[in-house]
Amino acid sequence: MSGHSKWANIKHRKGAQDARRAKVFTRLIRELTIAARQGGGDADANPRLRAAVSTARANNMPNDTVEKAIKRGTGELEGLVIEEVTYEGYAPGGVAVVVECATDNRKRTTADVRHVFNKYEGNLGANGCVSFIFERKGQVRIDAEATTLDAVMEAAIEAGAEDVEEDDGTITVTCAMGDLHAVAGALHDAGLPVGESGLVMVPNTLVKVGRDHALAVMKLVTAMDDLDDVTHVSANFDIDDALMAEIEEHL
Repeated sequence: MSGHSKWANIKHRKGAQDARRAKVFTRLIRELTIAARQGGGDADANPRLRAAVSTARANNMPNDTVEKAIKRGTGELEGLVIEEVTYEGYAPGGVAVVVECATDNRKRTTADVRHVFNKYEGNLGANGCVSFIFERKGQVRIDAEATTLDAVMEAAIEAGAEDVEEDDGTITVTCAMGDLHAVAGALHDAGLPVGESGLVMVPNTLVKVGRDHALAVMKLVTAMDDLDDVTHVSANFDIDDALMAEIEEHL
């Protein structure tokens, strides 16, 4: 499993420990609103909205909150105009970083993202400078303590998933972008404890990061992920397990 995937598991665990529910809800509400605005409010006909609703339910978001977010997206309710914007750049050691945001103030978000890049020895680049390294995929996360890897693999492969990995108490199922709803649905129908699901940017190539740059890289992506307007941070770093364990203590 790549260093970036291990970081995703660290985030998930620390997020649960820190009870960051308010921030999770804010991100989910924005995703629901954008998905409904772009593809309509019918989840059956809108794959992105289906994934957002599934993730919202996995995070115990009240149905009323979900419905209001969707109605804001379709224009049935008034609300702030949220737009998507993506930033690309480099972390120390030549690590490629893609920062996806949902914002009602592009100038503020740009300034915040630039500040984090500069603070942690990175560089904000032009659009397209690193996105070609990544591919959009569907991803489903499952609590490994509530099932077995064999059970997940059997259901996932039958549903058309491309990859299944287990690490640090989490089983991650990766599939083609268009197969996310079918794969998540099949896992749920198999009685598996499906948690978060959604679209992510998966790197095609990885950059090995040693001790000289590892902490700075992790601080950059963690600080970026903590920004209010950021919905997802993707990076192509690979850090050894032992070094990653050391770094986690300093995040």
